Amino acid sequence: MSTEHEKTSGLQEIGQIAIPVTDIDAAIIFYRDTLGMEFLFSAPPGLGFFDCGGVRLMLDAPAAERAGHSSVIYFRVDDLDGMYDALSAKGVHFEGAPHLIAKMPDHELWMAFFRDPDANLLAMMSEVRA
Repeated sequence: MSTEHEKTSGLQEIGQIAIPVTDIDAAIIFYRDTLGMEFLFSAPPGLGFFDCGGVRLMLDAPAAERAGHSSVIYFRVDDLDGMYDALSAKGVHFEGAPHLIAKMPDHELWMAFFRDPDANLLAMMSEVRA
């Protein structure tokens, strides 16, 4: 039975996002050491968990057949160019340089796209105030 509040508010908060991977050890190294995410813990069978600004990110080796076909995850960063340079220096291969996506009335939206070791598409985004 739902309450009136649940009917009007809908889903509001993401608790966890899963990313299918083929090699849990390589994926943990990439997300922890290359991207610098806070590693929380691993659990059998082949799961790795990270804190991503209060949202838990789960690497999921049992879902290996879906690796490379996950939803795009957009990571908000303040300094897109700086993070692009830092990750490039760590060997992250970007699909292109940071580029303007849209001009809004009060800011510009910039993004840069890259892939993890399983070809899952990831992105960095920055809202630059005008």
